Amino acid sequence: LPAGLSQWFPALEVLDVSGTGLTEMGTELLSLPCLHTLLAKNNRLGGPGSLPKELGQAPLARSLRVLNLSGNRFSEVPPALLQLRGLRSLSLGGNRLHGIPPDIQELHSLEFLYLGGNFITAIPPELAKLPSLRYLVLCDNKIQSIPPQLAQLHSLRSLSLHNNLLTYLPREILNLVHLEELSLRGNPLVVRFVRDLTYNPPSLQELAGRTVKTRNVPYTPSDLPESLVRYLSLASNCPNPKCGGVYFDSCVRQIKFVDFCGKYRLPLMHYLCSPECSSPYSSASQSSTSQSESDSEDEASVAAHRMQKVLLG
Repeated sequence: LPAGLSQWFPALEVLDVSGTGLTEMGTELLSLPCLHTLLAKNNRLGGPGSLPKELGQAPLARSLRVLNLSGNRFSEVPPALLQLRGLRSLSLGGNRLHGIPPDIQELHSLEFLYLGGNFITAIPPELAKLPSLRYLVLCDNKIQSIPPQLAQLHSLRSLSLHNNLLTYLPREILNLVHLEELSLRGNPLVVRFVRDLTYNPPSLQELAGRTVKTRNVPYTPSDLPESLVRYLSLASNCPNPKCGGVYFDSCVRQIKFVDFCGKYRLPLMHYLCSPECSSPYSSASQSSTSQSESDSEDEASVAAHRMQKVLLG
């Protein structure tokens, strides 16, 4: 940036230096106390010294509201940006990011976050600690799963996840009741039906614990070692209403389709106590009109062309 910028334009509020071939932004930036919008798209920023280290301590840290650094060469989110506590909009799309730092949670005022077109593989749970976030764009990355904590983003209105590697969504995603736009096209969960069944045989301890819980065998803390009493308190109820069983460590992971927003069929991760629980021939679902059997038949018959109707927006 040119020297003397703050002297020439002391009340500068918007600065656009996009497409100018910049490789670094100098300390002149720090003395612009009124700057609220900085656009530096499509440059060559990203190397050491691209941004002033003192960025977080300058008046700019309080005044800046919009920062767009898309189309540059950042391989990580610059730590200095995480000190801009007044930011409401941050764009780092089309860079070379491989992750999102947990300290992103420090940007409490953030309403718009664009990180599309990078190489991000995972979303940190800390991202859910942005109370004002309304628009989250994570499209065109390599994300394989969504942390259930994301459901804590109660202000979220738009979530873009298209063109990633998602095969399912956590069931907690249904808690985003104010979500108006959810984009999932170009993920495996859309282009093909994914059913993931994994089951490790239960240990003898778990089998005994299940028996105690399902048959309501009475016991007191004086009857058992403290470790076993604690273990029995960790039982999880099987969500199948026809089952009534429990599980501890050994359970079936399964994809279950759930209606969402009246127009979407979302594949959510679902847990059952045993493989028999998911079978239409099990004693837990003998009724031909039961909801669980209907769901199982529906899931098993979902074809690829039907999946195209799931969240193409």
